Amino acid sequence: MKNIVIIPARGGSKRLPNKNILLLDGIPLIAHSILYAQKNAGIVDGVFVSTDDEKIKEIALQFDAQIIDRPASLSGDLEPTASALKHGLEFINDPAIENIILLQPTNPLRPENLLKDAFRFYTENNCDSLFTVSENHQKFGKIADNKFVTFNYEIGQRSQDLEPLYFENGLLYITNTKAILEDSIITKNAFPYQVNHIFANIDIDTQEDFDYAEFVSKKYKF
Repeated sequence: MKNIVIIPARGGSKRLPNKNILLLDGIPLIAHSILYAQKNAGIVDGVFVSTDDEKIKEIALQFDAQIIDRPASLSGDLEPTASALKHGLEFINDPAIENIILLQPTNPLRPENLLKDAFRFYTENNCDSLFTVSENHQKFGKIADNKFVTFNYEIGQRSQDLEPLYFENGLLYITNTKAILEDSIITKNAFPYQVNHIFANIDIDTQEDFDYAEFVSKKYKF
């Protein structure tokens, strides 16, 4: 069995320019995911960065990752991540690869044993895909005709009595090669692996997100 990590990191971020190469805790953002993958060498057989950006390529090589040259046609704002992973598999062209581990550079902080524990569950339960989720404790609603309509609670209900809702936190995804080649990262039978950790609240897309990640990194660095 061969398992590889693919980190998709295109250039041209608009809301936070050059976000994938900004220094977080003194290290380029993308390098956090590269280093995390390398710490799991017992699971990971190769670490690849899929990008169209020359500076990102340069940094990835400095941190001993391998490069997947992503074409401009797969690097637009609306292009799904699944297409980058499929292209990556076709680019590498190794039939021995069985599983893809997706690490997003915008989720730079992860619990130390997360990949090890999640991959063990993935293999022991013969999953075809797995993705991380976290429990949410907020009271949600929508505004219709200038009125607030509750979604997951009744007015006056205590937060601790809510039925749990979960969100896809983006910390990691594991998917078999067959599903990736069918343009699917989260399959119909994907297992939602729960991770209730402060790192799950970090997903960098704006300067405010980056500032929060800096704060958490300094406070909770292990």
